[in-house]
Amino acid sequence: MKLICFDCGGEPPAAERGKAAAGTVMCACGGLFDIVRDHRATDAERLKRTFDARLAERLSPYASGVWRYKELIYPELPEASIVTKYEGNTGLYRPDNVRSYAGVRELWLKALSENPSGSFKDNGMTVAVSHGHAHGHRAFACASTGNTAASLAMYGALIDAQTYVYLPEEGVSRDKLLQALAYGARLVPLAGGNYDAGIRLLGANGGSPDLYVCNSINPYRIEGQKSIVFEIAHTLQWRLPDWIVLPGGALSNATAAGKALRELYALGFIDRLPRIAIIQAEGAAPFHRLVEQGTAQLTPEPRPRTAASALNIGNPPSWKKALRLAIEATNGVTAAVSDDEIMDAKAVVDRCGIGCEPAAAASLAGLRKLVAAGVVGAEETAVCLLTGHLLKDTAALQRAYG
Repeated sequence: MKLICFDCGGEPPAAERGKAAAGTVMCACGGLFDIVRDHRATDAERLKRTFDARLAERLSPYASGVWRYKELIYPELPEASIVTKYEGNTGLYRPDNVRSYAGVRELWLKALSENPSGSFKDNGMTVAVSHGHAHGHRAFACASTGNTAASLAMYGALIDAQTYVYLPEEGVSRDKLLQALAYGARLVPLAGGNYDAGIRLLGANGGSPDLYVCNSINPYRIEGQKSIVFEIAHTLQWRLPDWIVLPGGALSNATAAGKALRELYALGFIDRLPRIAIIQAEGAAPFHRLVEQGTAQLTPEPRPRTAASALNIGNPPSWKKALRLAIEATNGVTAAVSDDEIMDAKAVVDRCGIGCEPAAAASLAGLRKLVAAGVVGAEETAVCLLTGHLLKDTAALQRAYG
C-alpha cells in the first residue's frame, strides 16, 4: 500500500511517513493523498465466493457491509482494530412510482439512510476511525454540516474516544448536531466561518499526534465509501445499471464511486463501467459549473445557500478526485437542481415508504432532470443513492407538513 498525492504524484517524505500513516491528510503541495494498492494478484472469482460466504456472518466484523469487502478496502488492518456497528447492509429498493417519476426503464434506490447513524458517512467513517484506532489515536475531529459529525461521534463513542466537531455558523441541521452531542461530541464553533473554513483549518492541522482528522480529505474515508458500490454490485450479482446517480456536496461519494468502479472493472468483477451523474443544489453548485463550463479550476461559491443542508458546501475538497475518477473516467455528467425540485423529489421518496433527508433527494431530482434533457435515455437503468435518513432534518418536515 502507498500514499500517493493526487496532485503531484509524490509520496510523503521519509521523515513524514510515520506521521502520514497516523493520519496526515494533506500533501506538502496542498493536494490530497490517495491510497494505491497493487491488486494484480487478486483472484476475483475467489473473492466473490468469500464475499458470498460472509453474507451469513452475524457477529464477526465481516457481518459489516463494509468490512465484508476488507480485501478491497483495507487488507492490512488487524481484525482486532476494526471499529464497526455492522454498517452497510442497506436496502436496495425498486419502487414503481419512483421509477415512473424519474422516467427511466428501471430504477433502484440505495437507502444509505439505513446505516447506524442514519447516513452514508458510516461506510467511510468505520474505516477512518479503525485506522486511527489502530495507530493509537484517542482524539478525532471533523468539520461538518451534520452527518459527518453524527457518524464520527458514534464511532468515537464505541471506543470511548473524544470527538470534536468544527461547526459552521449556518447551514447546519439541528437534528444532526443533537445526535452528535448525544454520542458525546464536543462542538467547536467556527466564528464567521463555514464548512470550507473548517476543512482548511483541519487540513492544516491534520496528522498532529493529538488529533486525527476524519473528513473526506482523509483517504481512508474514501476507501470505506467504495463499499457502497461494492455492495450494490454484489446485490445485483455483479451487473450494474447504466447510471449511478448521487448528490454532490464535498464530493467524497463521487470520488469513492469512481474509484470503486475502476477497481471492480480492472479486477474483472464487472464487465463494463456505468456512468456517474453528480447532482448539486443550485445554490451550492461550483463543481457543476466547472464541468458545464469546461474550466480547469474550480471557482468556489463564497456563500452557498440551499435548503439541503448536507449540500451546503461552496468549495468541495475532493473536486479534483471527483473530476478525474467520476466524470472523466466514466464519461460522467453533472446537474444542478433547485430546492423546489429537491423537495418535490423528496416527497416522492417519502411517499413510497423509504424516505430521505432533502440532500438525499437531489439524486432523484437530478435524474429526472437529466432524463427530461435527453442526457439519460428513457430505456436506460439507474441507481440513485439516498444518502441520509428522513429524520435527519425535521425542520424540512415541519415546513412541508407542519
